[in-house]
Amino acid sequence: MFYQFTQYMKFLLKSTNQHGVHSPFVYDLVTKCFYDKTHFEAYSTILKYRKSLLKNKSKIKVTDLGAGSLIMKQQERLVSNIAKNAGTANKRAKLIYRITNYLKPENILELGTSLGISTHAMSLGHTEANITSIEGCHKTSDFFKAQLKKLKAKNISLITGNFNDEVEKLNSNNYDLIFFDGNHQKEATLKYFETLLETVNNNSVFIFDDIYWSEGMTEAWETIKAHSKVTVTIDTFFWGFAFFRKEQVKEHFNIRI
Repeated sequence: MFYQFTQYMKFLLKSTNQHGVHSPFVYDLVTKCFYDKTHFEAYSTILKYRKSLLKNKSKIKVTDLGAGSLIMKQQERLVSNIAKNAGTANKRAKLIYRITNYLKPENILELGTSLGISTHAMSLGHTEANITSIEGCHKTSDFFKAQLKKLKAKNISLITGNFNDEVEKLNSNNYDLIFFDGNHQKEATLKYFETLLETVNNNSVFIFDDIYWSEGMTEAWETIKAHSKVTVTIDTFFWGFAFFRKEQVKEHFNIRI
């Protein structure tokens, strides 16, 4: 936690808002998406689902295949505690909704479903998107499968299995948005990044969760930023965005949200 605090202080010193952005593409993304103050009707649906999870006192026997939780160490966990400590917060759920609503990605891949808060938000953001979400824990996956029936989300396909195996099986060769949110370890993050580079197009975006989770994750993020195929990157502290737009000069932005 101390590492994250010190990194956040450094981020505040070097970050900016839209006034420090000179790229038209990034400026529009920041002003029309990141900072969009519209109260979308879907926000109430997103909030309703998260509230239902916060009230849910059933238990899930969680198998952590990645770095695990910094807060919850016990294997059997209340759904309400998972939603509170590990689930996507309201602010981030609204942001991922706006991102899918703004970019309109046709094919989305999510590594790490958990309780499906972000999955649900993305499905509402672009109802015509094809969303594939992979969850490593069988019990967590079973829980979200039951929730899917209640949410009536028609555009989500859930895969249960180890990321190492399932990523290799993916038959799509084109993803417009990939959300990396399931294994906060340097080696695994870089492995999935390298493997999934084969699926990008000029308009694709990779979103990496918790890039300051640990020194290893920050090192992974720095490696991703430096990759020759990556042009524009945006650091919002909690998420890192990597774009592959060939028409853009290589540039990095630190944006406060």
